[in-house]
Amino acid sequence: MKTKLVTGIFALLLAIPSSGLFAGPLDGQCIALVHGILGFDDTKGLAAGLVKYWGGLDGYLRTQGAKVTTPGSSAANSIPVRADQIKTAVTSWMTSNGCAKVQLVGHSQGGLVVRYMVKNLGFNTKTATVTTVDSLHKGAPLADIVLAVIPSWLQPFANSALSLLAKLVYRDGRPQDVIAMGKSLTVSYVNSFNTTTPNVSGMKYYSYGNSMAWADLIQHPLMALTHPITWAGGLYYGLGGSNDGVVPLTSQKWGTYKGEAPSYWFATGIDHLQATNFEWSGQTYFDVNGWYLNIAKNAKAAL
Repeated sequence: MKTKLVTGIFALLLAIPSSGLFAGPLDGQCIALVHGILGFDDTKGLAAGLVKYWGGLDGYLRTQGAKVTTPGSSAANSIPVRADQIKTAVTSWMTSNGCAKVQLVGHSQGGLVVRYMVKNLGFNTKTATVTTVDSLHKGAPLADIVLAVIPSWLQPFANSALSLLAKLVYRDGRPQDVIAMGKSLTVSYVNSFNTTTPNVSGMKYYSYGNSMAWADLIQHPLMALTHPITWAGGLYYGLGGSNDGVVPLTSQKWGTYKGEAPSYWFATGIDHLQATNFEWSGQTYFDVNGWYLNIAKNAKAAL
């Protein structure tokens, strides 16, 4: 009798569609989390899977019923190159998972990548909504400052060395172009990009941003070093001083702006890396899972 009961329960579980096991508020939703510069596919991670760009967010969203991919592309390259790579990866994933349309969520340069895909690579027919997080829609003055420090005659040599380093660190045979990456983040480039890559008519665009209260070395050990430079660059380019350590807050706004992540009372804001829970760095300071759940719910409600 017990054997028959166990067999019956096992057969019932096999009969339930896999999506039914994880039915939730995002049931049936297809989401692509697109990384920014120096990013990678979280199914592999970095350093033998010990480093995660999205800090477990893809897994959490799956428990809420969504189908999620974290496509990888060249860690350091131009927007067109990365967009073509992401398009290929996402298209293949959609076919394998039965997704007619996908909600694109791009972080940092990834926000410009998904905008380029939708407008210039004909991906609009496969896109439900476009959402960007801490992206640089008016540029990142930090890139302008860094490139200005490197003389033009030295750039080809620096590019070769840094691109080779990127290949070795990421163990990625795809082309790397650090200088092209840097130029794609500059204020002048992004201003031109916005002219050639306007929003697709009828497509809904949402953006979310974050900022640091001040250069707190305890909570923001890396971004505290870049925050003052971004503050100065933001003021110089008329983008304001408030920033997440890499991108001025005003630059993060595109389409319908949905605001910043509500941080815990003891946090000094949320920085650029914490915004994706990179290596689980954000969850101590805000409800990262709840925030991304709301981001996904907002995109779903727009359909």
